[in-house]
Amino acid sequence: MRRDSHRDFGRGPVRSLGGRLLEQAGHTVTIVANGRKALDTLGEHTFDLVLMDVQMPEMDGFETTAIIRKRESAEGGHMPIVAMTAYAMKGDREHCLNAGMDDYVSKPIRSAELFEVIDRVCRLSRRLKDYAETRN
Repeated sequence: MRRDSHRDFGRGPVRSLGGRLLEQAGHTVTIVANGRKALDTLGEHTFDLVLMDVQMPEMDGFETTAIIRKRESAEGGHMPIVAMTAYAMKGDREHCLNAGMDDYVSKPIRSAELFEVIDRVCRLSRRLKDYAETRN
């Protein structure tokens, strides 16, 4: 989700469904086809949140998240990342959190769960940002 109007839609029914759900709720959405494109797009635009597909081609969501977190270590800041995955086994959520993602939703996408997770992660991100600003 992002603040400006650039749109780069990927292919596939899950991407289309997720994008439509978010747009219908009033969010601006950018969808990219792989992890490398996600990194490029994050470097070019400002986002409030990343919904990270764990099973992307070229560079999966775990590797992409690790690069984002490494950049943040050097540059500061924190991009909220929510894993979107078909993995629904016990321990998968913990695996995503341990990889640096802030939360997790499993496919098939359930709109109520998706919006609850987005709200929770964005509220926490705002609180952390506000706290960091008061410390400076």
